[in-house]
Amino acid sequence: MARADEESTAAGIYGVIVSAAVMAASHAHTAAATAVAVVVTLLVYWSAERYARLVAERIHEGHRPAWVVVRRQLASGWEIVTASALPVAVLVAADLAGHSQPWSVVAALVCSTLLLCLAGWEIGRHGRLSRGERVVSAAVAGSFGVALIVLKTSLH
Repeated sequence: MARADEESTAAGIYGVIVSAAVMAASHAHTAAATAVAVVVTLLVYWSAERYARLVAERIHEGHRPAWVVVRRQLASGWEIVTASALPVAVLVAADLAGHSQPWSVVAALVCSTLLLCLAGWEIGRHGRLSRGERVVSAAVAGSFGVALIVLKTSLH
């Protein structure tokens, strides 16, 4: 079960980073179009990752995976998509509140950065790190979001 928890956490962190990267690089003119781009991209990443796992299993096991294995693969890894629900909700809510599309994206990127910092902090807690080490862990995790905010504001 611990391995499944690790996979879920990793997929969630990766999903937040990927969704933030899509938002930062998007040239969409509306928040809705940006949100659709994020969700579609995450679904493609999820599909590709699940496919790669099934193919790898076939290669290494030497036979077609049983249907129960296929079902298990298709039922897992959704954290790559679902972990980005809050940043996407912030993007849409900021747009609905009347903010410009670029401002809405930056708000969503700040939300993503805070989620990454929180993940880094929690990693430190579960890894039994000292308070200072947890701060470093949170800062390192959050640096991905900060880098994407800098990318967004410098490119657009």
